[in-house]
Amino acid sequence: MVLDFTRVLAGPYATALMADLGADVIKVEAPGGDEYRHVGPFRDGESALFQNVNRGKRSIVLDLKAPDDLEIARALAARADVLVENFRPGVMAKLGLGPDALQKINPRLVYASVSGFGQTGPNTARPAYDIIVQAMSGLMTQTGAPDGPPTMVGEAVADVAGGLFAAWGIMAALFDRERTGRGGVVDVALFDALVAMMPTAAARVLVCDQDPARTGNRHALSAPFGVYPAGTGHFALAVLNDRLFARFCSAIGRPDLVADPRFATDSERCAHEPALAEAIAGWAGGLSAADAVAALSEAGVPASVLATAREALLSDQAAARELVTSVIHPRLGPIPLPEQPVHFSGTTRGGRNAAPALNEHSLQIRAELEA
Repeated sequence: MVLDFTRVLAGPYATALMADLGADVIKVEAPGGDEYRHVGPFRDGESALFQNVNRGKRSIVLDLKAPDDLEIARALAARADVLVENFRPGVMAKLGLGPDALQKINPRLVYASVSGFGQTGPNTARPAYDIIVQAMSGLMTQTGAPDGPPTMVGEAVADVAGGLFAAWGIMAALFDRERTGRGGVVDVALFDALVAMMPTAAARVLVCDQDPARTGNRHALSAPFGVYPAGTGHFALAVLNDRLFARFCSAIGRPDLVADPRFATDSERCAHEPALAEAIAGWAGGLSAADAVAALSEAGVPASVLATAREALLSDQAAARELVTSVIHPRLGPIPLPEQPVHFSGTTRGGRNAAPALNEHSLQIRAELEA
């Protein structure tokens, strides 16, 4: 059983992944409910975002300032396999729900804390939302056009990265528990998670003493590798080695580029990318983006048109991979929700429950404690 004291995005995302895998996740909410219940977009009064990241859970309302409810929280923790919380560091300990207190009554408990900057360090008490972590991680200064302002990534990547690493850390701690018989503490910071998601930048900073800057739709280290215009639309192209470069040159009718010393290596191609971009524009200018991609793909060169989020989620590929399956909501009826992305042999996808109504399972959970 997973006892979920999280709200908003990073923590609920982590526990939703576990619910997808069959975990019994009990979502403990304050009397007003998770803030995401009140954040749009809405469908018939229900938050689609809340439904997305709280799928498959059960809900109980506990006022942790009330002694009786605090005692119920402790009783649930005594039975839990995992507890996940994303309060400010120190809050749970003040309530008597910190790892030291709870692991005394449940030594097998895996206790996971998700916060902006972790349980240690100079920034531990700072509040953090996704945009703040993007700004502080160095990701934002690498995102955007070279002559434009820094740009945030169009999804809450710090929250999602934190949720992913929280779920990963919890699974590792549960595996360790099988060997030792004891639980552990998992400390996940959104800042740490996002920094860990930037291996290219880390290689340049830590090993080569470089300072990555914005390169727009170009790859910082390889060429041609980016987004290029066609006669109508744009397409993405990825050429990472000499073999692919030869295929690319043949596909665009410019085999002469292979012998050009400016393009002899990946580093040289990156340094002379504007010349390559000019050659690509000369070839693709009379084509649609789809036709350019078809020609490159036929030659075995990685390329794609730019899909919208709607097109990606509703694509044949997403359907074949079952990335979205339906759940039955008591008010909304069947609603499509994302699935965790990993496929396991011998298991089938789907069959999940919708996100719970506030306090929907209170009587059921309390009865289980008394059984």
